[in-house]
Amino acid sequence: MAVWHGRARRKPSGGRYHKHRKKRKYELGRPPSETALGETVRKVIRVRGGNRKVRLLRCDVANVSDPRKGVTVKAKILRVKENPANPLFSRRNIITKGAIIETELGDAVVTNRPGQGGVINAELLV
Repeated sequence: MAVWHGRARRKPSGGRYHKHRKKRKYELGRPPSETALGETVRKVIRVRGGNRKVRLLRCDVANVSDPRKGVTVKAKILRVKENPANPLFSRRNIITKGAIIETELGDAVVTNRPGQGGVINAELLV
């Protein structure tokens, strides 16, 4: 089922907007990928303009960079400690941008959008 990113159906006052046209293909959206903790699973989808987007459905490793040393290492993710996007995401181990994850190297914050890029990049918290 597609998500429609067109105009709101109601005015701020609560009144209805009346449709003046049908839905358009370019207003199409998709449900979020909700990247979970687990063995890596990716899905490639075609997006507008014939481009490709790699959805990361599950992953258990992250590219963790240490700002003090200036190095980046691949580290195993142990759990999702906190996710400001949604408090329930941390219970479900769902990773989004801004999520604080516990890795082998220590706590790190996710700096990219895994559902859009296909990898998890994170930076160690000092």
